[in-house]
Amino acid sequence: MVMRFLMWFSLMNVLSAGFAKESDPHLWLENIEGEKALDWVRKANAMTDESLGADPLYQEIYADALGALNSEDKLPEIEQMGDWVYSLKKNAEHPRGLYVRAHITNFRTGKPKWAPVLDIDGMSKAEGVNWVFSEMSCLKPSYQKCLVSLSAGGGDAHVVREFDAEKLEFVDGGFELPEAKMRVSWLDEDNLYVATDFGEGTMTKSGYPRIVKIWKRGEKLDKAKTVAETSADSMMMMADRYGSPAQPIDILSERISFWETQYYQLINDEAIRLSLPNTAVIEGVVDGELVVSLNDDWVFAGQSFQQGSVLLVKPSHLFSNTTSKISITLLAESKQNEVVELVTVMKGGILLTVLEDVKSKVYRYRKTESGWASREVALPESGAISIVSTNDDNGEFVARYEGFLTPPTLYLVTSESKVNKVLQQSPTFNSQEMKVSQYFAESKDGTRVPYFVIMHKDTAFNAKNPTHIFAYGGFRASLTPSYSGSYEAHNGAYGKAWLERGGVFVSANIRGGAEYGPAWHAAALLENRHKAFEDFEAVAEDLFKRKITAPKHLGIEGRSNGGLLVGATMVRRPDLYGAIICGVPLLDMKRYNKLLAGASWMAEYGNPDTDDWQFIQEYSPYQLVKKGQDYPPIFLFTSTKDDRVHPGHARKMAAKMMAHDYSVDYYENIEGGHKGSATSEQTAKRIALSFTHLWRHLN
Repeated sequence: MVMRFLMWFSLMNVLSAGFAKESDPHLWLENIEGEKALDWVRKANAMTDESLGADPLYQEIYADALGALNSEDKLPEIEQMGDWVYSLKKNAEHPRGLYVRAHITNFRTGKPKWAPVLDIDGMSKAEGVNWVFSEMSCLKPSYQKCLVSLSAGGGDAHVVREFDAEKLEFVDGGFELPEAKMRVSWLDEDNLYVATDFGEGTMTKSGYPRIVKIWKRGEKLDKAKTVAETSADSMMMMADRYGSPAQPIDILSERISFWETQYYQLINDEAIRLSLPNTAVIEGVVDGELVVSLNDDWVFAGQSFQQGSVLLVKPSHLFSNTTSKISITLLAESKQNEVVELVTVMKGGILLTVLEDVKSKVYRYRKTESGWASREVALPESGAISIVSTNDDNGEFVARYEGFLTPPTLYLVTSESKVNKVLQQSPTFNSQEMKVSQYFAESKDGTRVPYFVIMHKDTAFNAKNPTHIFAYGGFRASLTPSYSGSYEAHNGAYGKAWLERGGVFVSANIRGGAEYGPAWHAAALLENRHKAFEDFEAVAEDLFKRKITAPKHLGIEGRSNGGLLVGATMVRRPDLYGAIICGVPLLDMKRYNKLLAGASWMAEYGNPDTDDWQFIQEYSPYQLVKKGQDYPPIFLFTSTKDDRVHPGHARKMAAKMMAHDYSVDYYENIEGGHKGSATSEQTAKRIALSFTHLWRHLN
């Protein structure tokens, strides 16, 4: 305890260095790599290690979490490209990952023999860079020429290098791009669409590319031909090639804001605007037609389509000067409790993942002589389903199913929709004596808000159970049933850390997400942001009414936008909670649009430099924190290498709360990007610190 006091005293000295210089005395903590700021980070981390990290419970949870994350039976995150299934494997020998592959025939056996493709740890050691693998994108239909994206430390900015998937080596003298936030895609084997940082003035205020060029093999990048550009006030510009090599369809996407896109078809160097609403999304191309999902109602050419619909239309029918008879096919419509969540386009068919009261179903659509026909795919119910790979040659696809108590499972679905279990992960926590219930809370405006409760079957409703709510509530992201307990693939680590030890877990489906379609998201936009907070608070109060828990036993967690959620509701209703986990958060909503990618989110939150500040200031956590309040103990975590949400949000919030003598545990990982960690060891540490914090304060 003496050591912790000395660390705290030293940290206060570091903080006081900036007090008199700025109206915001903690502004200097926004200097991400500044030595003074990093000195503060090191001292804050040391305090947390000395406090939470020294707790014997921390060591137990860390071992359990690392065991789950590095389990040899862990279900692989896969992607099929041609005849090969690829995956990134992490374990004690390869903490950064070994990118591997197995032939699809071998993969179908359920016991794939993985062969190495890229050793990320070996590359990191050889090049002296802590590489984090982002993705590999290969050119159809041969899938031999590939682009590998690697990030230094796990940020959104990455480098791109050409890779030969037949020789399993990088191409000497091939395509290579330096680190930047970029979007790169294949046109053909000798040409790329490149949207990147081409130099001064080529990025938007949001920090994304505003210019798209075609880069030919062997040509210097500065000689590449510009095909499109947007304003610096827009979010970004990018291009993609859809369709077959014989009938390609090139689409330019001008992201005006996070939720608005103007689409163009590029024909002979001419960009022809498509008459789609700016909120529509092009999901892909099938048989020469665009697959489009609507986020608003649309009236076009005498036809009316509802929000949440999926349509098919030829690009030429969307030209302003078209003389063709316009034909638009309505593929599917969302209903009140059943909405389209995801659209997967494959050759000759379309897969729709649908949510019915936050539980997934999958429908396969096929074109017949009489039109498009659908059939539900036979997959387990009451969980989350995602399409992880498709095979255009035979119509097969692989679906991943998981539930709160059901480990992730891969299913091979044949073209006849017969389902064969391919691989099931061994459980990482004991769920046999647990149950899942879904309840509905009533928000302040009368809206019914669903939430799931996971607990032991014999849990007493006595208002004494340590309970943990996880929520997000933003950016049209649905929080579906997850074996990991959050939207991260933690392989049941939360179950080991919380459920097995007697805790109750709650997943809250508040507005701002898309659990009930675009309208569920739009209900909490801009000046209505408070409705997401009211939904969350309603769930907490409903738990109290049911006597599942009480405020002193209730902990809450949110990350990113969810970090804003828990920060805002902490200052709104501190009486509801006993502990808080706030990860990679937005918290200073007065300056968020000036920090890293923040300007791109003004369509979600508003512009604090305008009259929008009148409603933003009503919930901005950093500005609202003040002395003398009964705030619950908070654990704040972030990453120095987060180049999406600035680490200054978490740093400044921690510093301000510490200065007011509140209970704060702070952890900043040096790498990991917006995910907060780059290796299983780093993730296990963060999980162990988080749950040690909860158990310490909620028992």
